[in-house]
Amino acid sequence: MSAVRRASLDEIRALHAKMMAAASNSADERLERVFGLVRREAFMGPGPWQILVNRRYIETPSDDPAYLYQNVLVALDKAKGINNGEPFLHAAFLGAVAPKPGETVVQIGTGTGYYTALLSKLVLPGGHVHAFEIDEELAGRARENLTSFEGVSVVRGDATLLELPNADLIYVNAGVVAPPTSWLEALRPGGRIIVPWQANDRIGLAVLITRTEAGYSARALMPAFFIPCIGASDPTQRSKAPSVNEAWSIRSVWLTRDRSPDETAVAIYKDLWFSNAGETAR
Repeated sequence: MSAVRRASLDEIRALHAKMMAAASNSADERLERVFGLVRREAFMGPGPWQILVNRRYIETPSDDPAYLYQNVLVALDKAKGINNGEPFLHAAFLGAVAPKPGETVVQIGTGTGYYTALLSKLVLPGGHVHAFEIDEELAGRARENLTSFEGVSVVRGDATLLELPNADLIYVNAGVVAPPTSWLEALRPGGRIIVPWQANDRIGLAVLITRTEAGYSARALMPAFFIPCIGASDPTQRSKAPSVNEAWSIRSVWLTRDRSPDETAVAIYKDLWFSNAGETAR
């Protein structure tokens, strides 16, 4: 019996790219290409790596990059619980927001830059990714990792306090109790933001918010729990929390200064509220 040939790393990467394209639920053929081009190991630091499984870190047997081409979270800073996010989930995020050539992207929580690199490829030619990272060490690693990628700038700082550039897409990699109004205001007409909305300890949903002529439409997409976003995770800002069903029912989000909460409100915060009615309903 002949020995079974182990797949090459190129073959493993190619399969991973196909899986990511399938996980995206998108017909955009570029997704498979960019997942194949951007090497995950280039952003993870030297191996062996710590992989998170059921709240427990397990070390890979060696520094073979093949271990990274699975649907796993990889520690970027184990002590702080900061990981490179789950690939299937981010593929679904990318499919939902559909980055286009020439667009301006703001990424909040870039980590060491892996998903930033993917975003940069998807907005070429002519696009730009402004990558915000509050952790000084991670920001430095991201800046170094992204040197060869076109149209990327890394900003070390708190994106809940800094002024954001006008954006077609805001891609948030940290969980928020509610998105800061400054993020919504930074969206251009037709712009969208995807954000992990952690309405309470039991509810974590990826929410897609789009700026329309009438306001901001909102749609819950899928379960998603991320490390809390510094500056946007204060539960005292919440005066009404949603039930699970109410959280899934959202259809719009309103700035409180523009419209006071009404009977359609399912979640109310200091500066904004979520409604189960569309943004055109008055």
